[in-house]
Amino acid sequence: MPPRNTGRFERTTVAGEEVAAFLPAPLPPTEPPLTLTGPLRERLQSAERALERLEIAGEMVPSLDWFLYAFVRKEAVLSSQIEGTQATLIDLLTFEAGGSDLEGEPDIEEVCNHLDALEHARTQIADPDGLPLSMQLLNQVHARLMRGARGADKHPGEVRRTQNWIGGTRPGNAAYVPPPPDALPELLSDFEKYIHAPDQTLPPLVRAGLLHVQFEAIHPYLDGNGRIGRLLVTLLLEHWNLLSAPLLYLSLFFKRHRDIYYERLDAVRHQGDWESWTDFFLEGVATIAGEATATARDLFALVTEDRSRVLAMDDASLGALRLFEDLPRHPIVGSSQVVGRIQSSKPTANRAIQAMDAAGVLVEITGKRRDRQWAYQRYLDRLRAGTEL
Repeated sequence: MPPRNTGRFERTTVAGEEVAAFLPAPLPPTEPPLTLTGPLRERLQSAERALERLEIAGEMVPSLDWFLYAFVRKEAVLSSQIEGTQATLIDLLTFEAGGSDLEGEPDIEEVCNHLDALEHARTQIADPDGLPLSMQLLNQVHARLMRGARGADKHPGEVRRTQNWIGGTRPGNAAYVPPPPDALPELLSDFEKYIHAPDQTLPPLVRAGLLHVQFEAIHPYLDGNGRIGRLLVTLLLEHWNLLSAPLLYLSLFFKRHRDIYYERLDAVRHQGDWESWTDFFLEGVATIAGEATATARDLFALVTEDRSRVLAMDDASLGALRLFEDLPRHPIVGSSQVVGRIQSSKPTANRAIQAMDAAGVLVEITGKRRDRQWAYQRYLDRLRAGTEL
């Protein structure tokens, strides 16, 4: 196959050094176009089937909120870890359960910002009067993502007006130099048009992968581009009705195969190799969708088994049952939080916790005499796979 034109390199000066900045060509790939034949077609079909099974798994469980709560947090942690954040899923859940020791931790704040950014985007897209999936919406998402701890000096919510670069200690030895700022308006306009333009040649799942690469190539913000680029995939899957909820934590695949991920991005820019990227992306979707489906089934089976044990207890109380039903959504708890969640007095909440402890459902995790916390340990052990540092 002849080399494909995926853009051009333009000489520009950054901090006194001449560098080659890359300007990607508009999507979709042309000359030749990206065609899905042979193994690539099979890879697409496998990924689409895996997404369909994940969607069905979400529909079949009694409470999608359980898995949505858990999987969204897993993706937020994983996406942040790729950028160097050290917070784990357990850290996040402990903080949400009132872990005062983590109050003000920048790593926790970044993950919470990710959750807020995703919720805002989904709310806007679902609202008939809200913003569609667009650069205006992504700017708002970026503002929420970069708020606070480490993003205040990175112009949250604003497309960059200066040149940036990736890797290296200075522009001259950077691993990648994105487009100059004066090229961004046209590039981002083309990017946004492709989101909404009818494309009869490529299926939505493949288009989501192409748009992720294009966004990373443009790198429109001073910081946070990787996290926004991965959030974009989540939003596109829902926008194109491939999933009705963000149950796919694709960042786990990128985290596992980080070197290959960057190699595939470079191959698009330098060799026009969209085929290898698309194969990698679809493999990731199929792999993680399959794992997420298995996790959803395992968690549902675990909750069903534990519910039977709780109901069989001689001293099972209404408070204990209410607490148990809340655990999949809040798998780390303290007594003060339980009071509000089961709408009881503190003695009743403590008795409910003790009953769950006696049943082997909850495990005390602080070792303290005061401000103690308990975890739904077996549930967490299955959920947190891949999120530890």
